[in-house]
Amino acid sequence: MMNTRYEASLEYARDCDSSDTLFAFRDRFHIPQHHDTDSKYFCGNSLGLQPKSVAYLMEQELADWAKYGVEGHFMARNPWFSYHHLFSERLGKIVGALKDEVVAMNTLTVNLHLLMLSFYRPTKTRYKIIMEAGAFPSDQYAIATQAAMHGFNPDEAIIEVAPRQGKHLIAHEDILEAINAAGESLALVILGGVNYYTGQLFNMEGITAAAHAVGAYAGFDLAHAVGNVPLHLHDWQVDFACWCSYKYLNSGPGAVGGVFVHEVHSYDPTVFRAAGWWGNDEKTRFKMEKHFVPQAGAGGWQMSNAPVFNMVALNASLDVFDKAGMAALREKSLNLTGYMEFLLQQLEGLPFEIITPADPAQRGCQLSLLFFKDGKKYFDALTEAGVIADWREPNVIRIAPVPLYNSYEDCYRFYAAMLKLSQQ
Repeated sequence: MMNTRYEASLEYARDCDSSDTLFAFRDRFHIPQHHDTDSKYFCGNSLGLQPKSVAYLMEQELADWAKYGVEGHFMARNPWFSYHHLFSERLGKIVGALKDEVVAMNTLTVNLHLLMLSFYRPTKTRYKIIMEAGAFPSDQYAIATQAAMHGFNPDEAIIEVAPRQGKHLIAHEDILEAINAAGESLALVILGGVNYYTGQLFNMEGITAAAHAVGAYAGFDLAHAVGNVPLHLHDWQVDFACWCSYKYLNSGPGAVGGVFVHEVHSYDPTVFRAAGWWGNDEKTRFKMEKHFVPQAGAGGWQMSNAPVFNMVALNASLDVFDKAGMAALREKSLNLTGYMEFLLQQLEGLPFEIITPADPAQRGCQLSLLFFKDGKKYFDALTEAGVIADWREPNVIRIAPVPLYNSYEDCYRFYAAMLKLSQQ
């Protein structure tokens, strides 16, 4: 339950940290330094921090490569042939899926294209796609490309649901209304689980049910949702999803992404998928036969063998997630983000408003501060004060109090820096 008795004091923040059962997990990460002290790092929604165990695990893979050469595919401590299997069960816990419904592979936009090849199979009458206005540019580009590839004008095929006049957030009922209005012309609904700019968490279960009711598929880009908010993709009957792992999953720049494909589809060999050697049935893969036989589950969408070195940090991070548990992380996230929101509400004289939903159930650990003027000036001043946040054009500072490594004292220090700016 979210704490409603917050206090804007350093003593209170430190008291919260002293009773925080997850506080010790902070020591499992490298915190960037600012003048020989820990920075106030609130940029985990852009790039998560490095788990300290990455170096050890990478050394292990390098040692196995040196020792075994090609035989490391079967003789390494974590054999490379089956390396991707290390992640499925742990990722399944994080996204609410069966272990065979998820696989770590490729990067986010590559995976989005591959999944749309399977789930965007338009006809002359059912070809429209619904997405949120203001989606991350990669999603916009990929979806428009897929529509054009099938011979449709993206401006006609894509329906964007936007916030109402004067609002920053998209009303859930407006998404449902757009789905119902498109009806039998709708082929696919694909949204970000959490909007990257505002931090709005969409009702994925309700959106999926509405899409299915008109005969369309529902998929989600979970870049800002995975490792951030509770997910139950299997139970929600979501058709597919993809994500990156360098944000809340702390797996490093350019880290391997992941996909979810519901067992209804992933166990159906007739569902079209772009074929690659590593997606073939493992029992017959090395027979090198001509005809592709997809392995059961999401692994059938793999193209190439696992990029082992690229996946080491994900292995390290998922160990931390496994020990902390998503339920405990969500509980702390609600309190930590709530505390940050409370502190920001105490500030006077700064020209901003919080555009992230006030309802904790409709957001993760991100707060987006929309500045009416001089936003970049304030962002630069915060950076000088040792605060690492994220600037998004044209006028938003995004801050993410991540429960794995951020503290209540971090939040207070951020508030103190903002308070100092308000007094200048």
